[in-house]
Amino acid sequence: MADNILVQLEGVGKSFKRADGAPRRVLDGVDFTLREGEIVAMLGKSGSGKSTLLRIVAGLIPLDAGRAVYLGQPITGPAPGVAMVFQSFALFPWLTVQQNVELGLEAQGVPAAERERRADDVLEMIGLAGFGGALPRELSGGMRQRVGIARALVTNPDVLLMDEAFSALDVLTGETLRDDILALWDSKQIPTRGIVVVSHNIEEAVMMADRIVILSSDPGRIASEVRIDLPRPRDVDSPRVRALVDQVYGLMTTRKAPAPVAVGAPAPHPDYRLPDTDISRIEAVLELIAQPPFDGRADLPQLAEEAELPDEELFPTYEALTMLGLAHVEGGDIMLTPLGMRYAGADQAQRQEIFGRQLLANVPLAARIRHALTEEEKGTLSREPVIKQLEETMKEDEARRTFGVAVEWGRYGEVYEYDLNLKLLKLPEMELR
Repeated sequence: MADNILVQLEGVGKSFKRADGAPRRVLDGVDFTLREGEIVAMLGKSGSGKSTLLRIVAGLIPLDAGRAVYLGQPITGPAPGVAMVFQSFALFPWLTVQQNVELGLEAQGVPAAERERRADDVLEMIGLAGFGGALPRELSGGMRQRVGIARALVTNPDVLLMDEAFSALDVLTGETLRDDILALWDSKQIPTRGIVVVSHNIEEAVMMADRIVILSSDPGRIASEVRIDLPRPRDVDSPRVRALVDQVYGLMTTRKAPAPVAVGAPAPHPDYRLPDTDISRIEAVLELIAQPPFDGRADLPQLAEEAELPDEELFPTYEALTMLGLAHVEGGDIMLTPLGMRYAGADQAQRQEIFGRQLLANVPLAARIRHALTEEEKGTLSREPVIKQLEETMKEDEARRTFGVAVEWGRYGEVYEYDLNLKLLKLPEMELR
């Protein structure tokens, strides 16, 4: 292994058990290398396995296939030179800031006096001098995340892993903390030799990373990679940064073409997964695109700024609009189709009629439910067989979430109804008369 390679993954695969005990593939054939001096950002939609991949590198969960290596040695458990910062702060509420920071050192058997000295040093470096005796509940969210980062840095890790470390914070606090980490890294005030950041924020990834890795979903695979040769600190409004943001948006919104099916091979299972968004958001974003200054075509980063919604909420909405034939994405832009423009100007009844028609034409799950209802003598169907079929390709919670989206969309399009008390899908009342 080359001297400058810190972490190397080759053909990594990981599965988790579904409710019926069958495996569900989360990662498949992932090759990844982290070299010394790099900050790498990982982006991907829900189901891409970003956090799972990070936990494999951290040695927190085992892989099922391939190999994972840290400094030339197989990763078989937590490595002393790899530290991780979690989204949820993960602090012990009954311990002081000082005690939380010293935990990793204590686990390594570092003597008490040395633990205290190193914790004091890193608390001062991270902007928490004087807070060592405070309890986590006394601190703001930003300060609690600083404690989490201090706890990771105090062990002097070679590799720092950050799992959406800024996403639980407000925008200004997150940007400030991100800039502080980059300042420590670029000034070499920390001995860390490589950083991997899992993020859902494209702009954050472009501002931080030397390289962005984009994962596809179900299962997670490396779909594309963007190298960034710009010095830090970077100007978020500079043309080169904006062009990179556009490029990554374009890569993130490119829909994967269906894999070809060999002659005589069994037909693939229908894709019943639905984006995690609701009708009100779909229509609000569609209306925003239809109005000036966009007039039917919007630059995705500019639209995100105008909508004041984070990327993880907007991406499912873009997917829903394209799935329903109301828009399509090209590069870093989203454009309403002629039907999408007509939808934006329609009254409520017309919108619901268009939505229902597009739902049956483009969403296999909705079409299957509708067909099953028309085949039933009473025009009703229990939700359980529907959820059971979804669990063939999804985890239980994902299957139930998808069913909930299908219910909302079907109700809105007046394609079918749902009785929550009886847990029954049924044809609309007007069709049963």
